[in-house]
Amino acid sequence: MALLNVNPTRMALMDLKRRHKSSKRGHKLLKDKQDGLMQQFLLIIREAKELRLSVEDQLGNVFRKFLLASAWMNEENLANALSSPQANIALEVETKSVMSVKIPSFTLSKEGTIKSYGYAGTNALFDEAVEALEAVFEVLINLAQIEKQAEAMAIELETTRRRVNALEHKMIPDLEETIKYIKMKLDESERAGIIATMRIKASLEAQENA
Repeated sequence: MALLNVNPTRMALMDLKRRHKSSKRGHKLLKDKQDGLMQQFLLIIREAKELRLSVEDQLGNVFRKFLLASAWMNEENLANALSSPQANIALEVETKSVMSVKIPSFTLSKEGTIKSYGYAGTNALFDEAVEALEAVFEVLINLAQIEKQAEAMAIELETTRRRVNALEHKMIPDLEETIKYIKMKLDESERAGIIATMRIKASLEAQENA
């Protein structure tokens, strides 16, 4: 705690009391925001964790299918089958506000198909692998969206936490300490004024008696 550089006057005391009241109110609002952000952040983290596990499982399944398919296909047929997909994919990114935090929202649109190869040089395992890869791609986009949301939430949560700590451990204690100091100085001045008045009165009375 440290005293603020202000003159110990009644005007300064009133101003500091207003600032103290505003700081306490701001601290409560920021604390509520921090708690709300933490709840949202934990929900997003849980969802991201579950989705990531699902993606890893699906990707493992895709790789296994491709390995099995490639074992029954020669490299030339495999390369030809994957060389000319006829699918167009567009990703639109928008932002939405959650508790004053701008988080991304992805919209995936797709035209055509990636299964543009002939069936003569491929097998059913390869078809299954391509279909599984196409399905997991959409889940990957959803995972990327959730993880970017978690990142934005984490940044805002850290900023809010620092503001709360600055108010709680620095600004509010400094204001309270300064208010206490000014009250003490004003009380001392008031007592000194009363003593001076009493002395003057006593001196006047002594002169009158004399």
